[in-house]
Amino acid sequence: MKPNVLLVTLDQFRGDCLSSAGHPLVKTPNLDAIAAEGARLARHYSQAAPCSPGRASLYTGMYQMNHRVLGNGSPLDRSFDNVALVARRAGYLPTLFGYTDQTVDPRDTTGPDDPRLATYEGVLPGFDVALDLTGSHAAWTRWLAERGHDVSSGHVKLLATEHERPVNHSVSSFLTDSFVEWLGRQSRGWFAHLSYLRPHPPYRAAGEFATMYDPADVALPIPMADQRHGLHDLMLAIDDTKAPTDEARVRRMRAQYYGMISEVDHQLGRVRAALEARGEWDSTIVIVTSDHAELLGDHGLRNKGGFFEQSQHIVGVIRAPQCTARGAVVEKFTENVDIFPTLCELLGLDIPLQCDGRSLVPLLEGATPEGWRDAAHWEYDWSLVVIPLGDFPWPHDRRLSTYSLAVRRDETHAYVHFGDGSSLCFDLATDPTWRTRESRSDVVLEKAQAMLQWRMNHARRELSHFVVDGEGVGRWPSGVAWRR
Repeated sequence: MKPNVLLVTLDQFRGDCLSSAGHPLVKTPNLDAIAAEGARLARHYSQAAPCSPGRASLYTGMYQMNHRVLGNGSPLDRSFDNVALVARRAGYLPTLFGYTDQTVDPRDTTGPDDPRLATYEGVLPGFDVALDLTGSHAAWTRWLAERGHDVSSGHVKLLATEHERPVNHSVSSFLTDSFVEWLGRQSRGWFAHLSYLRPHPPYRAAGEFATMYDPADVALPIPMADQRHGLHDLMLAIDDTKAPTDEARVRRMRAQYYGMISEVDHQLGRVRAALEARGEWDSTIVIVTSDHAELLGDHGLRNKGGFFEQSQHIVGVIRAPQCTARGAVVEKFTENVDIFPTLCELLGLDIPLQCDGRSLVPLLEGATPEGWRDAAHWEYDWSLVVIPLGDFPWPHDRRLSTYSLAVRRDETHAYVHFGDGSSLCFDLATDPTWRTRESRSDVVLEKAQAMLQWRMNHARRELSHFVVDGEGVGRWPSGVAWRR
């Protein structure tokens, strides 16, 4: 019988905010327990921010330079394979609870009046939707209204006031309730994607989790460096990404974020209990990750974006019954582009050629594949922010592409290359806080060359190694793919 598949995303979840990862304050007993039965990816990274680009990499296994979803609202090319379509090929009916933030390819619409063009919060092709929490969170707000709550202020205000209501009325609890109800109608061999909004802002935890952490106990964030890049200064000038400067407000923000983390951890405990009650926990593949992380006041910033690691180092926990890992801590660099090929291997399907990532299954069985990466990579594009500021004739004026960056982070350094040709190189061996620049030109050159090699080795390749000859189509230089 096919295993069940539970793919969980916890939006904006930092990779260091697990008690099993050594966080001195945050409590995550349920995530820790899942990791103890499988593996925790200690150096797991998202490939892009904000939500749509990060999720495009997760769902397609592709780097941003290949899928080209640059921001919220960038369409996802209809030609790409994804986790939901693979699940269907494996005989599942993949079902979504929450959202996927993937904008429809306009070529697949009926015209400018197609309702799918009214929002960027589209559903990834291939998913059935059991609970729609896109846009205004209409299902949740109706549910709250039925329980006597005033919902006239809209969903954003309702999220910001979750501390005023019982935790069992939170948006995360509502999603969990919906899944458990759906689960009771399923036979074994299901595929569910639980896409939780939290710990995404507003920075307000639900119910008793709002008071779980005392701001006085919260450590202060990484201070800003005296020497800053222009993008850093731009983010400091934007309300969405500038952190509070008042210490009390910073501590409160961080305490509420930790409360949101503990609440979604609590919800995962409820999910596990429901599966155990059905006798299905041991036959379920569980993958927990995020679309990106949260700056949380580090470097004077909040939310996500830019080049700093705190925006991209995310939670990664996998429990696969067919793998031998039990309590493993994977210290190799892993990336969200690895999740799609991992699912393919676990489900016995070929990994699509589009995938830039590699299957994590060997790591889940205690082995390290030959040639495994020695660095993590991510990208960020802020061209959508600057479009209103100037005239950039499309498509051959390339100036918009200068508002982008790519990061290569290895054991000792983080090299950042910008689309305008400038660069930064941080000496992490000396200072892991990303505030000390590398001064040795030979080291910077080495890291720049490694970045170039990474980009060259990951250009799109779907048809690259096939050849058409007189006998049909074959794989070049050796081996036959198919012939007439």
